[in-house]
Parts: sequence; C-alpha cells; structure tokens
Amino acid sequence: MSDILTLEGVHADIAQYHILQGVDLSVPEGSVTMLLGRNGVGKTTTLRTVMGLWQAHRGRILLGGQDITRLPTPRIARAGVGFVPEDMGIFSDLTVAENLTLAAVSGPIDSARLDWLLDAFPPLRTFWGMPAGNLSGGQKQMLSVGRAVIEERRLYLIDEPSKGLAPAIVTTLARALKQLKAQGASILLVEQNFSLARALGDHAVVMDDGRTIWAGPMAELAADAALQERLMGLSMEAHG
Repeated sequence: MSDILTLEGVHADIAQYHILQGVDLSVPEGSVTMLLGRNGVGKTTTLRTVMGLWQAHRGRILLGGQDITRLPTPRIARAGVGFVPEDMGIFSDLTVAENLTLAAVSGPIDSARLDWLLDAFPPLRTFWGMPAGNLSGGQKQMLSVGRAVIEERRLYLIDEPSKGLAPAIVTTLARALKQLKAQGASILLVEQNFSLARALGDHAVVMDDGRTIWAGPMAELAADAALQERLMGLSMEAHG
C-alpha cells in the first residue's frame, strides 16, 4: 500500500511560537489515519500546514509523491485535498445548496454523490434552501463535512468533527465517515473522542509538543491502556 500523504521533518511557526518541531507521519492510501494527542500539541497546526494555511519553514510535505510544501492553499485544494477545519468554515449567508455548489471545485455536483450525501446527512436535504447560518451547531458540522466530501478527493483532512456535538449527531457523523471509508477514501482525522477514533481508525499517529512520538495500528493503541496513558497522559478508557 502506497502513502497518499507524507510529512518529513516538518517545522512550522505561528507568530513567535515554534509549534511544529519535526513532524513525521504518513497516511496510507485508502485508509483512515487518526492524529491523536493532548490539546495544544500541534494537531490542528499539522492539518493547516498540510493545507498551506500555515507555511512549513523546514521539512517536506508530499501528496502522492509530489512535493506540495510551498504550494498555495487553492492549488492544494485543486490537487485533490478536502479540508474540514475545526471552525467549520461554512458561509453563513449562503444557502446549504450554495455552500455545497461552491465546494464542488471541478464542476457540477455529481447527482449520485449528492444523493449519498443527503442520505447520510438528512438535515442538509431538509434545509437545502435555507441560509447555513440558521442551522444548529451539529447541522453546520454536517455541512462542513459535506463541503469537503461533495466530490471524491484524493485525501480528506478532518479536524475534530465530533467536538461539542450531541451523541446522536456524533453517531450520524460516524456513520457517514464509515461509509466514506468503505468507498476507499484516504483520511487524516484529528479526534479527541477515543471511542470514535477506535471505531474509524486503521492507523494512529500520536503527537506531543509539536512532534510525532508514536505511530502504529489503531487496534494496537486501542488494546493497550498503559500505552494510551503513557502517550497521551490520561486514561482513555473513560472515553468509552
């Protein structure tokens, strides 16, 4: 299995802060890689750096073997990377339909893909013609994920999709992400909900203090409570 994404010794700063201090990770094609670790260790910054929103000043980022380290964000998106940011990144004044139409960068939305998406997230069908700002928090998260997956992309970067959501909404999101995984999607997913990470992940990468400190099968990490505690500093069994 080849890697769709590779980070080699990536360093990145935000203002005067040296956030990423040598990140090495790979995302095998057609699988889900969980990016785990305590809050503030650089997980979101890693995704934003891959997306070109922050600039790596050392190291390399490869997409399918092509160096994208210095590419601007629009070119990375056009190269086939979908991004679900932590702040959702939807256009509140535009309708659900307009948000999804704008996200389809390669042309008109494929009708079969749209049917799958609206079946996965029924509120998007219900509120199709309504301004996105009128949606609940959970519905906005569905739209944010929907914008990233409205087209088949080479890689999906998804940042904490379950954060702050009610359990029923998390269940809906998990089901949709499992369907996306079953389609053979390549996903790099930041998630604090360990039971969701365990259910979705094929591989896991753990970060601490701006570096990657462990990588291996998700099943291996999920089965070893002592390893979880050592790597992430807390008992993950409390998360289910």
